Amino acid sequence: MSDCLFCKIIAGQIPAHKVYENDSVLAFLDIGPVSTGHTLVVPKQHAENLAAGSVEDACALMTAIHDLAPKITKAVGGSGYNLGMNHGEVAGQDVLHTHLHIMPRKDGEPRNFVKQPVSQEELSKVAEMIRLAI
Repeated sequence: MSDCLFCKIIAGQIPAHKVYENDSVLAFLDIGPVSTGHTLVVPKQHAENLAAGSVEDACALMTAIHDLAPKITKAVGGSGYNLGMNHGEVAGQDVLHTHLHIMPRKDGEPRNFVKQPVSQEELSKVAEMIRLAI
């Protein structure tokens, strides 16, 4: 879809801190993370939400999450993680392209879902740590 932010990232038209890619999905760091290593995993095939996409894309998304979530969490020193998916603007979906959030959590840190400002340099460092762990 020509005006979709995530489709433009998938096509390489907009830069992103990519950490994983295969034929079906792309994973990249959220630019407004709620925790260190906050990663978005998106199907490459555009669909506004999970129900609008194919079962194959949903399975590819969850297969990637199953593999990536523990590796990303370990890479950033976390001991657990939240998974999050919003369906529709009323539910908080900011980009209308199916995506699932992996939000690593560390012991002793408050659990919140407030986006934090972070530099491109910090995102680059975190992305490299995750790529090395994957």
